[in-house]
Amino acid sequence: MLTRCCRWLMLLLVLGFVPSSQAAPGAVWVLSIDDAIGPASADYLVRSLQQADEQGAQLVVIRMDTPGGLDSAMRQMIKAILASPVPVATFVAPSGARAASAGTYILYASHVAAMAPGTNLGAATPVQIGGAPGMPKDDKAKPGSDEETLARKQVNDAAAYIRGLAQLRGRNADWAEQAVRDAVSLPASEALRLKVIDQLANDLPDLMRQLDGKTVTAADQPRRLSTRDANLVEHLPDWRTRLLAVITNPSVALILIMIGVYGLLFEFMNPGSTVGGVVGGICLLLALYALQLLPVSFAGVALILLGIAFMIAEALLPSFGVVGFGGIVAFVIGALILVDTDAPDFGIPLSLIAPLAVLSALLIGSVLGMAMKARRRALVSGDAGLVGSLVTVTQVTADNPFRGSVQAQGEQWQVHCATPLQTGQHVRVTARQGVMLEVSAAAAAQGE
Repeated sequence: MLTRCCRWLMLLLVLGFVPSSQAAPGAVWVLSIDDAIGPASADYLVRSLQQADEQGAQLVVIRMDTPGGLDSAMRQMIKAILASPVPVATFVAPSGARAASAGTYILYASHVAAMAPGTNLGAATPVQIGGAPGMPKDDKAKPGSDEETLARKQVNDAAAYIRGLAQLRGRNADWAEQAVRDAVSLPASEALRLKVIDQLANDLPDLMRQLDGKTVTAADQPRRLSTRDANLVEHLPDWRTRLLAVITNPSVALILIMIGVYGLLFEFMNPGSTVGGVVGGICLLLALYALQLLPVSFAGVALILLGIAFMIAEALLPSFGVVGFGGIVAFVIGALILVDTDAPDFGIPLSLIAPLAVLSALLIGSVLGMAMKARRRALVSGDAGLVGSLVTVTQVTADNPFRGSVQAQGEQWQVHCATPLQTGQHVRVTARQGVMLEVSAAAAAQGE
């Protein structure tokens, strides 16, 4: 079993450190982003652009279908595109795909913007405009209020950002600003007519034919594309990107936190088991790593940590449920406000929070049940557990056969008996006189 695990570990290491695509110079790399823009998407694009430059690729095509995503990840991707010495073409495909919200910004930032028929882009208004995530917001904030000022600042900043990208690439800046301020969308054919995009292509080979001979400027250097007969290389996400995509899902991060807490609780309740401590520690560290990549609310993190602390305190020092259930309430509220964004696919649903809260309540109930059962159990330590116990004589005093030593409750005791003692003899403790035990060697005791 250990050998098999080692082999799988070596395979993962090899897959992780060997580049997933080796291509001849002049190849066209094709990346796929078909989910919400997040930390994993940014890591995938940044590392792919670096590898494409190292291997001499002439063009990187981002095949995109996204509902939007996190502003921080989007800006990281745009910085990488603007600084890339390899031209980047964003292709919204296949038919039915979209480049909404953050996808629109990335499309505008690319050296070449292309769409397939039946696709759309737009709706680029910032969605995080104050308030707790998941809470209902008024359609219009009160004039002069802090919410209205914050909303105006965010919209103005986003409008200036996308207008700057449009002017850099020579595209329709007025419509770009309208997509931010009025959340409008546009189909592919209209996007081409209004000069929002550069190309309208049926598929990837069609796009390559249209880009052949085109000159674009990347990193202040003109690049002439020769894509008609170029080798297309699918550069798929590696295990690192896929793992990052999983753990940076807020729901998965919350589950990892709970597994970590349960593992540590199990370790505290069963010292030396090691399994709970190892699994719990790993899950907790992964969760903390994921949270530092996500836009989290500090109040939500504080409430979750407070809830965890209360639940641990209940497990170690039972208080008949008051502290434990207070911890559950703190955990639920913290989970509701944990992720500070309304970006698609980055919220924690109530359908997940409720089962975790119920599971926590069951855990606290089981701990309380064990505590109450232990309280009703007869005392088996101290004088109450010592008197009446049956012990074995381990040693008899050489000059006094009525005295000797026994092993009781994990300790060595001196004993005195009314009758002579023998090594290996069973005696019963009848009383304790300081550090001396009175024992009886009655026939009943010997029979037992």
